[in-house]
Parts: sequence; C-alpha cells; structure tokens
Amino acid sequence: MPYLFLVPAFVLLGIFFFLPFLQTIFLSFSDYSSSLYNPVFAGLGNYSAVLKDPVFMKVLGNTFLYLVIAVPFLTVFPLFLAVLINRKLRAINLYKVLIYLPVVVSIVVCSIAFKWLYADQGILNYLLSRLHISPVAWLTDTRFALVSVALVTIWKGIGYYMVIYLAALMSVPKELYEACEIDGANLWQKHLTVTIPHLMPTIALVSTISAISAMKVFAEIYVMTKGGPLNSSKTIVYYIYERAFENLDLGIASAMAVILLVIVLLLSCINIFCFERDKYRL
Repeated sequence: MPYLFLVPAFVLLGIFFFLPFLQTIFLSFSDYSSSLYNPVFAGLGNYSAVLKDPVFMKVLGNTFLYLVIAVPFLTVFPLFLAVLINRKLRAINLYKVLIYLPVVVSIVVCSIAFKWLYADQGILNYLLSRLHISPVAWLTDTRFALVSVALVTIWKGIGYYMVIYLAALMSVPKELYEACEIDGANLWQKHLTVTIPHLMPTIALVSTISAISAMKVFAEIYVMTKGGPLNSSKTIVYYIYERAFENLDLGIASAMAVILLVIVLLLSCINIFCFERDKYRL
C-alpha cells in the first residue's frame, strides 16, 4: 500500500524530471550545427567546445561570484531575523508578514520594480543626488550590474529562509536555554552553544537550497540586464537559454546543462560534508 501512494509522485517525477534529464544527456552528445532535425553523433565534441568557450568560462565565473554574493547573506541574515522574530514582541505577526511578503510577489514583478529603482533617473540615484553623490549606472556598469541583480535575489529570498529557520527554532528545547541562564550565559552565548548546534541541519539545508537557486538564476537577469553589459551579469543558466533558444545550439546548451548539474551535485556534497558529515558517518 505505501508504494501505491508513491506511484503518482514517481509518475510526475518521471515525466517532468527523469525523462527530460535523460533526453538532455542524449542531446549533449548530438551535433545540431548542420541540421536541426537531423543531428549527428558528436561524442564528447560538445563538451570539448564548451570547455574551450571563453564566454562559458566568463559566465561560469559570474555564476560563482553570484553565489558568493548571495549565499552567505541568505544563510546568515535570515537566521538572525528568525531569532529576533521568535521572541515575544508587539505586532510580531505584522513583522512576519512584512518580511515574508517579497516571497509571494512574482520574481518578474520584483525585477521590474528594481529595474525602475536602478534607472538613471530612478529613486536610488535621486537619493544619491540629494546627498551630493554622482549617479551610479547600476545596471549598465560592469562593476555594479551583477551585484545589483544579486540584491534582488537576496531581497526576495530572505523571508522564505527565515520561515525555515523559524520552524527549526520551535524544535529547540527551552530547557537548554534555561540551563544556560542558570550558568550565567548571556544572549549571544546561549545562541552560540544551543541554537547554532541544533540548527546545523537546517543551516545545511538553507545553504544548499540558496546555492542551487543562485546557480540557476535566470528571471532577474532576463528582465533587468539580458546578461549585459559585456556579459558582466550573464550567468550559466541564461547562457544555456541563449544558446538553446536564440542560437538553436541544442547540443552545446545540453552539454552546459549537464556540466551545471555536476557542479550543483558537487556543491550539495560539499554542504553535506561541512554541516552534516556526522549524520552519515558509519
């Protein structure tokens, strides 16, 4: 009987995940340069071409930079907010709603709103002008474009990860906090000795999810910068989309997708090893 209940999930995963996954691997060994309808077997040629592509190396570096910018903030700051929100405060439910509100807003809407904020005559540059600071080309300067887009991902994800931490905080025994108070521990010592160790599996989950989300960011870049200027904000998923649906290089795009899958698996294994290695120790 339990297996019968699992059948619908297996069917959905098979149709929408495993079948496209296997098809992507098959496409990555095919060459579509001569004909879109009659590809030829290319072996490892697509992978060799991808690894020799300077643009791919550029966007891969941008993707890792995006990850370095977004993931630490999305892992640490929501935990700080969750600890604050978990206390008995006035209008606490209102604070929870306000912090979680960006999560329910469409990412396209968020991107358009931030694009207006980042405009040359937008609110941010207006505030800078009031402070007698020169306007900043947030989305058209190679130094700021990627960081500006990453701020959208951070702003939208804070509430989601805060709720995950809040759920985990409810499972921490209050007796441990009381024991710390008896021993004379202050607020920071209580959280360092009780909260953090109990939330290590949750921290691993949040860091893994946020890393995967950062690796596959697309909508923000598509709406705000289109990968520009000079590929400075182009990430690997956007480049896959560009090669597959604009240039119709399905073989090259599939090879990049497989490489991305391997990178995500490696990042997930590293997170598990760093945060949960005791759980899997024999």
